[in-house]
Amino acid sequence: MSDRTRESTERLDAIAREIQDSYPGDGPDRQPVHTMYGGGHLFRPDTASKLGGIAQRHVEQWIPDGASLAHALDIDEEMADELLERIGHKLTVEPVEDYRLDFEDGYGNRLDEEEDTDAAAAANAVAQGKADGTLPPFVGIRVKSLGGDTHRRSLRTLQIFLDSLTENGPPPDNFVITLPKITHPDQVAIFDEVLTEHEARIGIDRVPIELMVETPQMVIDGDGLMGPRRYVDAGYGRVRGAHFGTYDYTASMGITANYQTMDHPACVFARDVMAVALAGTGVWLSDGATNVMPVPVHRGDDLSATEVEENRRSIHDAWRLHFDNVRHSLFHGFYQGWDLHPAQLVTRYAAVFSFFMEGVDQAGARLNNFVEQAAKATLVGDVFDDAATGQGLLNYFLRAINSGAMDEAEATCRTGLSTEELRTRSFLTILEGRRQSQPSER
Repeated sequence: MSDRTRESTERLDAIAREIQDSYPGDGPDRQPVHTMYGGGHLFRPDTASKLGGIAQRHVEQWIPDGASLAHALDIDEEMADELLERIGHKLTVEPVEDYRLDFEDGYGNRLDEEEDTDAAAAANAVAQGKADGTLPPFVGIRVKSLGGDTHRRSLRTLQIFLDSLTENGPPPDNFVITLPKITHPDQVAIFDEVLTEHEARIGIDRVPIELMVETPQMVIDGDGLMGPRRYVDAGYGRVRGAHFGTYDYTASMGITANYQTMDHPACVFARDVMAVALAGTGVWLSDGATNVMPVPVHRGDDLSATEVEENRRSIHDAWRLHFDNVRHSLFHGFYQGWDLHPAQLVTRYAAVFSFFMEGVDQAGARLNNFVEQAAKATLVGDVFDDAATGQGLLNYFLRAINSGAMDEAEATCRTGLSTEELRTRSFLTILEGRRQSQPSER
C-alpha cells in the first residue's frame, strides 16, 4: 500500500468514526407509543390506572364488540375482534406508557405561591407512585418556556420539583423533562447547564430532555438551515426526543383555527424536516395531539334514543379522526404521539396494533426469504444489493415489538430469525452471522 493510499485510508477511517458518532442509529431502548399530557396539579400516584379505567368504560359503552369497532374505525371486521381483545388487555395491564405532568399550557399562569405548592405536591405524587409501583413505564414534567417572561418561573418550578422528587431517592426510571416553545439553541444549552448543576447538587444521574418543535425557528433557523439538529446538538447529548407541537406551530405560521390540523401541509413540511434532520441520530420523534375529544354531546342518564345516537356518532367520529391521525403519523415514521383524553388511549392502541397486524404474514415471509436468499447468495459469491429492503422489513418487526403489537416469540416465529438475530437490529449483521455459520460453497 502506497503512502498516499495509506493516508487516504486513515482519513476515510476517521470520517467513518465521525459519521458513526453523529449517526449512531436507533438504540435498543423501548420508545413509548404515546405521551399522555395532563395538568401537573392533577396528577396522583394512581392516575395511570384511573385513566385506563375510563378508557375501558368507553369501550364497554361505545364499542362493545368487534363489529362496532370495525364500524367506528372503518377497519376489516375479520381483524376487529382480535384487535379489540388486544386493546382490552393493554388497557388492563399497561393503559398509559408515558405521562407528562404539564406546568405549561395544561396548567396555565398562576400565582407563584400556588405553582410552588403544586410543583412540590406533583413531585411527591410521582415519588409515591414510584414507591407504590403504580407509575407508567415513562414519566416526566413539562416546564414553562425559557423565552419571554416565563423563564424564571420555569426554572423555579424545575428546582422545586427536582428537590421534592429526590428527597428520598433518585427519580423514577425513564424520567424526562420536556422543554417547550424554543426559539434559540442557547436556551437548550442553558437548560443543560442548569440541569447539570442540579444533578451535581442533588447527586442524581443525568436527566434526559425532550424538545418541543413548535416554532418556525426550530424548523428553519435564522441562517436558513434546518434547525432540529442544531437545537439537539445544543443539549450536548442530553436530548432524547423531539416532539412536534401541532397547534402552537400552526398558530405561529398564521394558520387560522379551523385549519390547524395535523395533516395541514405546514405540519407535514415541519415533520419532514424533523425526520430528515434527525434521521439516524437515535433521537425519538413524536407527533402532536388530536384536539377533538371523544366525549358525548349530551349528558345525563335520562337521554332519548336520538340523543344516545348523537353521542355515539360524536364519540365514533372523534375516535375515527384520532385513529386516522395516528395511522398518518405511523405511515410517516413517527411512532409516538400525544394523547389528551383517556378515551384516546382506545384509538391510540387500535391504530398502532392494527398498523402492525396488517400484512404481518407477508412481511414475515418476505424477511425470512430475504435472509435465506441473501445468505445463499453470499455463500456462492453472488452480490446481494437489496439490504435496505431487508433492513426495512426488520425494522417493521422491531417497531412492532417496541409498540407491544407482538412479542419477540411471535416475531421469531413469523420471520424464522432467532431472538439473538432480532436483537442485533441489523440486517447486514444477521446475514454476516448466517454466512459465518455455514461452510462456503466452491
